[in-house]
Amino acid sequence: MRREHINPDGLFQHPSFTRIVSVSGAMRLIFISGQTPTDENYKVVAEGDYAGQYRQVMDNLGVQLRAAGATWDDVVYRRIFTLDVDALIAALRAPEARGYWNAETPPGSTLVGVTRLSDPAFLVEIDLQAIVAAD
Repeated sequence: MRREHINPDGLFQHPSFTRIVSVSGAMRLIFISGQTPTDENYKVVAEGDYAGQYRQVMDNLGVQLRAAGATWDDVVYRRIFTLDVDALIAALRAPEARGYWNAETPPGSTLVGVTRLSDPAFLVEIDLQAIVAAD
């Protein structure tokens, strides 16, 4: 399996994501549904706290990646939904929010501001796409 991270000339090279991630060869695709900031009983965690909810979402996504036989390095795309883009960006700048992605080869990404998530207490939801070598 071959993976290429491409940031074309003429476009700003953003430090938080790669513009294009191209993968070819024998692979297994993994699609992880939107993860919300919940515990194992589907109770909201860190109500009102963007940083706390982001960490819970990422911890939950880590569990799902491991269950699928993948790691954070296998993630090629993420989609982030949030009620307040500015509040989430501020939370993502905190040192404890870093460390999930390889700074040299982050996944492709889209950040979307929404008016509501599936529970009014949810501030952030993230889904992922990962690719691993075929079994």
